[in-house]
Formats: sequence, C-alpha cells, structure tokens
Amino acid sequence: MSLGPWQLIIIAIVILVLFGRGRISEMMGDFGKGIKSFKQGMNEDDAKPTKHLEHEAKPASDGLTEDQVKSTSDTK
Repeated sequence: MSLGPWQLIIIAIVILVLFGRGRISEMMGDFGKGIKSFKQGMNEDDAKPTKHLEHEAKPASDGLTEDQVKSTSDTK
C-alpha cells in the first residue's frame, strides 16, 4: 500500500493545522542549521591531520612465563 497524492495533501494539511505555519518554518530553519553545522564539522575533520598511534604488541610467548600463567589460573 503506497500513499497517493491526495493522502499526502491531507497529511500535510493536518500537520499544518496542528503545528501552524510559524512553528513549521522555525523547525525547518533549525533543521537547516543542523545540516550546515554537520557539514562544517565533517570538513573540519577532513582538514585536520589524523594521529596514528603506534603500538607494538608482544607475541603471547613473550608475555607471561609458564609459572606466571599457572599462578594466575590457579583458583583456590
């Protein structure tokens, strides 16, 4: 079931009656400002150089010794 043009017109009229023309234009203005702010934030992120964190993980065999593994896994 899809909405036809008459259903969309009726929905638009109901929304206009409920909220009023001033409130709808205010909401659309706020929506536009939000989109503009989002785009500016995206452009600022693209302009900033990214930080690359360097971390070298040790292989598991270089971590704990066999005695240390046994002492941490023993439950008393």
